Amino acid sequence: MLVYVAGAYRGKSKYRLINRLQVMRNIYRAWRVARELWGMGYTVICPHANSALMDGVAPNETFLKGDIEMLKKCDGIVMLPGWEYSAGAVREYMVAIDREMKVMYWDEMEGLRC
Repeated sequence: MLVYVAGAYRGKSKYRLINRLQVMRNIYRAWRVARELWGMGYTVICPHANSALMDGVAPNETFLKGDIEMLKKCDGIVMLPGWEYSAGAVREYMVAIDREMKVMYWDEMEGLRC
């Protein structure tokens, strides 16, 4: 089963350094979950790792459109904790719902919940 990891990428701080650290934390969290999913037998697309630290290479919308194209190839989506506070992850969730994909949720303590 091909799954897509969805969650916050950007940081929320107005301070550049703190914001960059938040982005790096979000990339690491998504990568860690993707690693666990691979270990569970899933095939995984982790957009956080795919475009890690490429801010400014292209407009944000270019990355978001590309992420949606990758998502459309998937059988399911794994929502990371706090996804509902990320405009991009909410958009990805809505695409998954519209396409009737399997939606799963990652819990930091329990792992994957279907």
